[in-house]
Amino acid sequence: MSDLHELYQQVIIDHGRAPRNFGHLAEATSTQEGYNPLCGDRLIVYMQRTGEYVQAIRFEGSGCAISMASASLMTEVLQGKTVGEIEKLFQEVHTLLTTGTMTISDRTLGKLMVLAGVAQYPMRVKCATLCWHTAMTALHHQKDCVSTE
Repeated sequence: MSDLHELYQQVIIDHGRAPRNFGHLAEATSTQEGYNPLCGDRLIVYMQRTGEYVQAIRFEGSGCAISMASASLMTEVLQGKTVGEIEKLFQEVHTLLTTGTMTISDRTLGKLMVLAGVAQYPMRVKCATLCWHTAMTALHHQKDCVSTE
């Protein structure tokens, strides 16, 4: 088993079982719901934004280990970032999840690199991208429920 694949499994299990930034955010300036009807993943992303910065981001919900781990990793990385940084990161992560390839350095992606393993399981890509699409919708204060279908 490759080191990256082993790390992928360990991180997914860790973040899936004990997600970081899990729970309601009372100070949220934007709240968005997301749903994956194929897997049954359902989550709510809470975002507190001040100007161009995301001061805090949390999530609630239930779903498979990949969905919960992706949301947990996402909240750790997006906190403190600007809208522009988040939009760029979204594009990079989407490419990573759908193709398994990076267009920026692994240093920029940091711990999100472990999500590259999801590309090997096409049926699970929607599980991993749900939180990202939901966060982007919250970032821009759109109101429609996000669905992977």
